[in-house]
Amino acid sequence: MRSRTSHIIYSSQVQQWAVSWLCDAMRLKDHGWKCTAAVVWSIVLRAAAQMISLSAACRDLSQAPSDQALLTALEAGLPRTLRALEKQLHSALTSHIPTRVRKHSWPVAIDWHLVPYYGRPLASRNELCSSKPSHGTSKFHVYATACIVWHGVRYTVAATWVRRHETAIVVLRRLLARLRDLGLKIRRLLLDAAFYSLPVTALLQSERIPFLMPAVIRGRRPKRGQRATGLRAIRRQGAGWYSHRLQRQGQTVRLSICVACRSYKHAKDGRRKSRKLMFAAWRVHGTPTEIRELYRKRFGIESSYRQRRQARITTCTRNPHLRLLFLVVALLLRNLWVWIHEQWLSDGPVEDLTVHLEQLRFRRMLDWIRWEVIAAFHDGSPPCVAISA
Repeated sequence: MRSRTSHIIYSSQVQQWAVSWLCDAMRLKDHGWKCTAAVVWSIVLRAAAQMISLSAACRDLSQAPSDQALLTALEAGLPRTLRALEKQLHSALTSHIPTRVRKHSWPVAIDWHLVPYYGRPLASRNELCSSKPSHGTSKFHVYATACIVWHGVRYTVAATWVRRHETAIVVLRRLLARLRDLGLKIRRLLLDAAFYSLPVTALLQSERIPFLMPAVIRGRRPKRGQRATGLRAIRRQGAGWYSHRLQRQGQTVRLSICVACRSYKHAKDGRRKSRKLMFAAWRVHGTPTEIRELYRKRFGIESSYRQRRQARITTCTRNPHLRLLFLVVALLLRNLWVWIHEQWLSDGPVEDLTVHLEQLRFRRMLDWIRWEVIAAFHDGSPPCVAISA
């Protein structure tokens, strides 16, 4: 392990760390003698750890406040403006990231995260974004996150709520500003295909930030007999590097296109097939195979979404601020899990960590938090339902 002396991590410590991270960053005021900030965040953590609603988290705890009192305390204590709320949530995510992590430069992945929504917006249609139908709806609450994608140091370092009227470059500027406030050095950005555009490319080049993202072919296909141009012509070439220009309204940006090949086994007939991949890059070098494997690391951010769903608070609230809070609580729990492994359950320097995930799985850590909250707010009596005659 990291320290030469033995160290024991207790479930009570994990629960206290999570509560203190939220109390220090969110500054939630006590709402009565029973709804103190520590009590409110403990119940919220139990709901996240058990993937239940706040109402269900309060129902079986004999010494917990009612669900309505808990929601009232949350809504009264949260900042009124979105900017102030996101500032506090960003502090909760990053305030305990070790200083030695901030001193190094890291590859950072930025991605969209769509949460299906089936109701009406609370105040404005700008709260919801439309996308391809999925999970029975075409309306989503959309969030953008930035995550370090290095093995053993996969902290989520920024999260923001995306409204309908906001473009990709507006969201990217906001995330980059959060990373600058944190003092994190970006070795390279690994972006989703939704960010492939001239404004985004021009912004990153002006900020002198190396980037890698899939190149997207847009526009109509050429008519039969006409020669393909642009990305369609590059796609017909073999694996290698090619120069490309993005043009829009008199503005031109130059970048490099890497063509790589991916071999896969077809799901139906079982035959081996090959597929061409195109990546837009700037100040990122390597062979096509190295570029393909480098971009694969971006999918490390998908593990944060998978684990976020394991700490998802079930809710039907229309309040987008509460929904953003619940999302960040899940990401904070994952950051706490990464922090425990990076601080105590790893070997080697921060650039080349060997983590021991078998010592504490994420699901087990959530169970610890659930047990601690139940032990603190329940008298041990069996749960029951009162039936009136």
